[in-house]
Amino acid sequence: MNKGSKKKTDIVKLVGVALLTAIVVVLQYLGSFIKFGPFSISLVLVPIVIGAALYGRSAGAWLGFVFSIVVLLQADTALFYQANFIGTIIVVLLKGTLAGFLAGVVYKALEKKNVTFAVVAAAFTCPVVNTGIFLLGSVVFFMDTIKTWAAGTNVFVFMIVGLVGFNFLFELVTNMLLSPVIVRLIQLGTKAKIKSV
Repeated sequence: MNKGSKKKTDIVKLVGVALLTAIVVVLQYLGSFIKFGPFSISLVLVPIVIGAALYGRSAGAWLGFVFSIVVLLQADTALFYQANFIGTIIVVLLKGTLAGFLAGVVYKALEKKNVTFAVVAAAFTCPVVNTGIFLLGSVVFFMDTIKTWAAGTNVFVFMIVGLVGFNFLFELVTNMLLSPVIVRLIQLGTKAKIKSV
C-alpha cells in the first residue's frame, strides 16, 4: 500500500469512527427514554459492533468506552453510585470497553472464513460481554443493594429476570439482526465507490 492510499484509508477510518462515536452518544441518550423495568435499554451496541467490524478492535474499544462514559453520566446510574461509587465506574467502563474490544477480536478471528458469520458472532459477543460483566460486577460490588431490591426473592433469579432479562434479549436480537445487514451495506457501498473512482 502506498503512502497516499494509506493516508486515505486512515482518513476514512477516522471519519467513520467519528460518525459512529456521535451515533453512540445520540442512541444512548435516546435509549434512556425507553425503559423496560427499572432500567433503560441499550441501543448503542449495534454501532459498536459495526465499528469493531469495519475499523478493528481499537475502534470497538473506543466506541464501547464512549458508551460507558455516557452511561456514567445518566440518571439510571445514580442507583449504583449510591451503592458503590468506585465499583460503578469500574463495572461500567469495563463492560462497555471490553464488549467493543472483544467484538472486534471475534470479528477479526472469523472474517477470513465468512464475513457475515464474523459479524453475527461479533454481534452476539458484544451484548453477552456487556451483560456478563454487569452481572459479575453486580455480584462483586452491589450484592447487598441487590438483595434489598430483590425483597426476599431469590437474588440470582432477580438479577437475571429483573435486572437484565428483557433488556438483554432485546439487545441481543437487535444486534444480531441489524449489525450484519448494516456492515454488509457499508462494505458494498465502499466497494462501489472505490470502483467508480
